[in-house]
Amino acid sequence: MTEPLPSPPPGCPAHRAAAPLYGPRFQTDPGGIYRELRAAHGPVAPVELPGGVPAWLVIGYRELQLVTSQPKLFGRDSTRWNAWPSIAEDWPLRPMMAPVPSILYAEGAEHQRRSAAITDALAAVDPYELKTYCERAADRLVDEFAGRGEADLVAEYAHRMPLLVLCWMLGLEAGQVPVLIQALVDMLDGGAAAQQGAQRLLAIMLELVESKRAQPGADITSRLLVHPAGLTDDEVMRDLRVLLIAGHQPTAYWIANALRLMLTDDRFAASLSGGRRSVSQALTEALWEDTPTQNFAGRWATRDTQLGGQKIAAGDMVLLGFAGANADPSVRQPNGAAAEGNHAHMSFSHGEHRCPFPAQEAAEVIAGTAIEVLLDRLPDLRLAVAESALVWRPSAWVRALVALPVGFTPATTSGGVFG
Repeated sequence: MTEPLPSPPPGCPAHRAAAPLYGPRFQTDPGGIYRELRAAHGPVAPVELPGGVPAWLVIGYRELQLVTSQPKLFGRDSTRWNAWPSIAEDWPLRPMMAPVPSILYAEGAEHQRRSAAITDALAAVDPYELKTYCERAADRLVDEFAGRGEADLVAEYAHRMPLLVLCWMLGLEAGQVPVLIQALVDMLDGGAAAQQGAQRLLAIMLELVESKRAQPGADITSRLLVHPAGLTDDEVMRDLRVLLIAGHQPTAYWIANALRLMLTDDRFAASLSGGRRSVSQALTEALWEDTPTQNFAGRWATRDTQLGGQKIAAGDMVLLGFAGANADPSVRQPNGAAAEGNHAHMSFSHGEHRCPFPAQEAAEVIAGTAIEVLLDRLPDLRLAVAESALVWRPSAWVRALVALPVGFTPATTSGGVFG
């Protein structure tokens, strides 16, 4: 039996029956909350972030398309937020909202300038070199636990794989991976360490920019520093942090969520015994059913308007509910499933702020290679606990497992050299 949605906050008629995007119920069953919100409010629902902060969550597929394709009505610049006067300096989610001069909050011509530089720098990554590096990185990580017969595929594999590759792409040393992982997790979990995690990431990016300005290489950072867009060191530093966060967390949890699906669904048994035919299918299904970035902050209304039957006031925060939109019955089959081969999910967002196409391609190469190499090396991989014992992270933003413990027959190392 599920808990009912909370009572209306006193004195807040615009947010009657706001559902909290936090707490045990949201951690274990966000999909159930989205269904209840859709039934009670339609495609745009009142929600509450930790600390009682109100927002609107867009869970309608068409409404999400509208919000992300109408920047003059729903802007990205968070200085518009009408709640800023009541937001505490130490609010854990502040790092996700605070207006900073990065590509994340840029609009119009400024966003186009910075987006073009990022897209060009990503597109210059050689796809063959990327695939080769991914295979070597995956083999290196599997080597570390192959002989044990057990592993946590979140901490030991899914978290580390995309960050190893991103470090190579950006020109960072692989030895910085553990510090980067902790900073990223701290920031996105929205706990007491969130702001410290955000600052650690900035400091690392600043060191990277300074080193590449002095000694450029064949990497994304160096390409950004000489791009015709004329980015300053500060702009490159801040945009690299966005690129690192956007490239690591969704890809890491995409790997983990697809592996969880393959380990718990009998349809993927053939893939687990060495076949690769269903890896792509599992990756696509994971984006529909357990998309890594389930919600995103966000957009801010530039004027009073209406959306999905709700009155949105100027300055209101509008959260992009990717998971809710992917579950919208209007884009699903009558039985509730996504059509096989359908890639029209919202998991990479939509509109001018969507994930750049070269980044989407790179993420798919990283995730697909990670799973293929793992299954090739450990063909009898099995979940080491009951599926019901798996725990999801307490985050409003990501749909991510805390751990994915597995067992397998101990295997030999690959014998390859990684560097």
